[in-house]
Amino acid sequence: MGSIKDYFSSVGKGLKSLVQGMEVTGKELVTPKITEQYPENRATLQIPDRFRAELTLKYDDQGRHKCIGCGICQMNCPNGTIKLTTKMVDLPDGKKKRKLDKYFYDLGSCTFCMLCVTTCPQDALEFTNDFEQAVFTRDKLVKQLNYRPEPADDAPAPAPKPAIDPEKLAKIKAEALAKAAKIKAEKEAAAKAAAEAASKAADDAPEASASDK
Repeated sequence: MGSIKDYFSSVGKGLKSLVQGMEVTGKELVTPKITEQYPENRATLQIPDRFRAELTLKYDDQGRHKCIGCGICQMNCPNGTIKLTTKMVDLPDGKKKRKLDKYFYDLGSCTFCMLCVTTCPQDALEFTNDFEQAVFTRDKLVKQLNYRPEPADDAPAPAPKPAIDPEKLAKIKAEALAKAAKIKAEKEAAAKAAAEAASKAADDAPEASASDK
């Protein structure tokens, strides 16, 4: 008796699972298909903005990037995907500045962890959603991100001279005139004293010659 009961119980469970499976299959049968006909629909294909495909440098309208060559992205990369070199350049004002020389990125070893983007202090990196990266050899996956020619650094504008208070300027001029007048008076007094000394010496000379005789 127990075996018959167990038999019909297992049959009921099997029918229930079959109905549940057919219900899922029926829903998928009438659900709109999302299969992409690539590459025929390449012109209309919509890629999500959060899709990570390739690391790039951010450039402004003048062709400049924000990377300063600090190397933080290179240190934080878990598998050595990023390699960069820097150089020292002379600025128009005579100072020296360290700038990025070459920025190499190996797409073939990138894990798209985004540590380089999140730790960049200058917000100079981003991932694009361009997924068409098929190549025949792995060496073509190593790309130089700073491939654009950099514009020359502009000379900094001279700092404006601070304005002088008119009262302070008048005081400075008065002090300069007083100093010049004092120097002139001292020179005249010294010349007068020298002239008197020479005249006295000339007067004393005949008396000395008479006494000698």
